Amino acid sequence: MPTAKNAPAPVTHKFADDGSIPNNAALPFVLYRGGIHLGGSPDPEDMIEKAFAANGWGDVWRNGIYTYPHYHSMIHEAMGVARGRATVLFGGKKGREIEIVPGDVVVLPAGTGHQCLKQTPTLVVIGAYPPTGKYNLCRGSKNEHAKALVTIPKVPPPATDPIFGRAGPLIELGRA
Repeated sequence: MPTAKNAPAPVTHKFADDGSIPNNAALPFVLYRGGIHLGGSPDPEDMIEKAFAANGWGDVWRNGIYTYPHYHSMIHEAMGVARGRATVLFGGKKGREIEIVPGDVVVLPAGTGHQCLKQTPTLVVIGAYPPTGKYNLCRGSKNEHAKALVTIPKVPPPATDPIFGRAGPLIELGRA
């Protein structure tokens, strides 16, 4: 299990509101390249799920990433790649295309757009959420956008990093 001492340096991005996808003005999108060392495990899904659970992130799911632009306006989300690879547009129309591979973990603050553009047939992503917040799925309508601008600032920063716990880099980024 990774610790904050051997945490890979987080890659962060701040995405601007594009009129449909609000993104998050306060918290950055975080990418941990190789955040979870899967080491040839026969069950990488279980390794990621256990790491998330050990750090207080729950409501775990296994799937891919939707192929349409969407975001969650009332909760943050963590996603870890167990198998395969994907090119994902993070941040909406003004965002960034990023390829994610096994062991990578992304943390999407409430409001951060994401859309799978390309994936291998073997893609398996594990998702999880912190205990504070409420899951919702927004697709970028004008009505959703207006509501999201009110709800996103009310979502508290995560109390723990989904893979590095209370001392993880995400906690410091939330304070900055």
